[in-house]
Amino acid sequence: MTAELVRGQNHTLPQTRLEIRVSAGTPVVAGATLGDERGTVRGVEWIAHPGSPQLPGLEVSQQAAADHRLAVDLEALPVGVHRVTVLLALPVGAGGPARFGAVPAPFVAVTGLDGAEIATFTLTGLDAESAVSALELYRRQDAWKVRAVGQGYAGGLAEMLADQGVAEATGLAGSIQEAVTRGLARSVAPPPRTQGGDRVRHATGSADHRPPTPPPAPEHPEPLTDPATAPQPHTAPGPAAAGPAADGPINYAHPRRQHAAPPSPPPTAPPAQPGQAAQPVAGDATGWSMDERLYNQIWGMFEDLARAVAAYRSAVDFAESRMDQELDRALSDPRNRIGGAGDRAREAARAKRDELTSRAREALDRDLAQLAAEAAVVEPALPAAYAGWGNPVWHAHRVPMEIPMALRIGDLHLPERTDLRVPLLVRLPLERGIWVDSGRTASEAAALMDTDRLRKLAMETAVAHAARLLAVYPPGEFSVHVIDPAGAAAGPLAPLVDAGVLAGLPAAGAGGVASVLAHLTRRVDLVQMAVRAGAADSLPPDLDTGEQLLVVNDFPHGFDDRAVTQLRYLADEGPAVGVHLLMVADREEASAYGPVLDPLWRSLLRITPVADSHLADPWVGHAWTYEPLAVPPGSRVLEQVLAAVAAARRAAGR
Repeated sequence: MTAELVRGQNHTLPQTRLEIRVSAGTPVVAGATLGDERGTVRGVEWIAHPGSPQLPGLEVSQQAAADHRLAVDLEALPVGVHRVTVLLALPVGAGGPARFGAVPAPFVAVTGLDGAEIATFTLTGLDAESAVSALELYRRQDAWKVRAVGQGYAGGLAEMLADQGVAEATGLAGSIQEAVTRGLARSVAPPPRTQGGDRVRHATGSADHRPPTPPPAPEHPEPLTDPATAPQPHTAPGPAAAGPAADGPINYAHPRRQHAAPPSPPPTAPPAQPGQAAQPVAGDATGWSMDERLYNQIWGMFEDLARAVAAYRSAVDFAESRMDQELDRALSDPRNRIGGAGDRAREAARAKRDELTSRAREALDRDLAQLAAEAAVVEPALPAAYAGWGNPVWHAHRVPMEIPMALRIGDLHLPERTDLRVPLLVRLPLERGIWVDSGRTASEAAALMDTDRLRKLAMETAVAHAARLLAVYPPGEFSVHVIDPAGAAAGPLAPLVDAGVLAGLPAAGAGGVASVLAHLTRRVDLVQMAVRAGAADSLPPDLDTGEQLLVVNDFPHGFDDRAVTQLRYLADEGPAVGVHLLMVADREEASAYGPVLDPLWRSLLRITPVADSHLADPWVGHAWTYEPLAVPPGSRVLEQVLAAVAAARRAAGR
């Protein structure tokens, strides 16, 4: 039976190999410290955090995420350790909440390797605290127990580490947050929460909504529960959790997909005939418009895929761990070392491992089949802003009169099923700039490509994204500036130049770079001053108040120290007032500037012109493979779209 702890309560741990699961409504940092008999942390080598995630007997997540799984082996901890304290903290400078009182109460569960909960604790009552000691595992008379702590610290990580006796706590807290910031720079931002909190999906059956509670665990003759099918309390279950039994119809309802209630219900499929599976429907998530419903549906698919694969991987890890334990027990008996007893024990352990893995794979395949069927229905129904270049919707595209919610900049997939692609959408207006990495060390595919070819491909990717942005904004409400210091991108830039949709010719040379940067810096300064003074009507009449995109090729070539400073200023202050960056650069070539450019790189969303597994989701931290959007070979869709943009501008007198 699970012990539901309150602050200060303890509970005996029946086993020493454990998993600690953390679920929060926002990305948090998870770590752990090791303490001696007095609870003192002897040094940094006794602290596991995103910058140093592994210690003997302990492993934590390498980045901030809404869900964490910490692995603990109490018997493998260093000699002298009597206490393991689990720490949670909010990332600093990530644009998220600054105190736990502004987020849902975090939930922590201590489980066995089979996924069965031993003890749980909900951290209620937090307010101004930005860091908290969630719980501790401690040794008492050769037995281990867990205690619910819930001690918060308004001074953040530094105050919490200092309270545990850590020397140089402030410096260590800074290095931890720096590691977290690097991780967040590669993370895909989740969609913003609404007044409804989590996302909810409409069911395709008789009920309009599913209750936000996990389904009961399926019964198995095996006393140990398979983590692939075990319930995950306080976390959003994947499609398997929403699905029926294996012999029943598929249910496409996703209980944890929630959003604000729409003024009218989304489309639903007709009830399934007896013996037939329910069919997925495009736009069956909630929202105020079809675009919003599709946006929420895509993010729900992304989250479901992340959690389904996480459950599968956890099940495989459990099966391997269980096999190792059974082999250790069998071979520790001297009687099994002679004759065929040892061989039979090994065969039995491996057979059980294969059985558990097979069951987990069956559950995953069922989930993936549901998502693949949903993707097959959703993809053809997407509007141009969400669609790939091969979608016929682009051939009939007309420049809209309203800005869409988001823009598709690529696809994401996981190795468990590479053909199941989920669109990567970014909200509009852009909240952060984009960096197209042209370095050969960016990925294995890039390392095999010729340098010149890779740089050209990177610039073509940037041009395609600029064209998409121009095509989805109303006429005259989006302008594109280009800096090409050496004129090396004339070929890739030709579609934009020939269509006449740029704000001016690509700037070349030191003078051109300085002129464009001065123009955009002035715009940021003027708009900021007008906003602060509440006098937007006092802006100069020649100032373009539309969104601005600066495309920079081959950075840092052609940039002096002043230009670099201006670029950093635009990256930091520009997005809030409608100035955005789209950079094409090899970070290694910019290393001569030292750490001065690190904040610039971290502020940008890094994408690649070739496939690369560098993006992470905000729920379980999977490394997702990013696939850039490609124009079909021989297609003239890019030129057609830009011609439509130019025609719409002329018609609007822009």
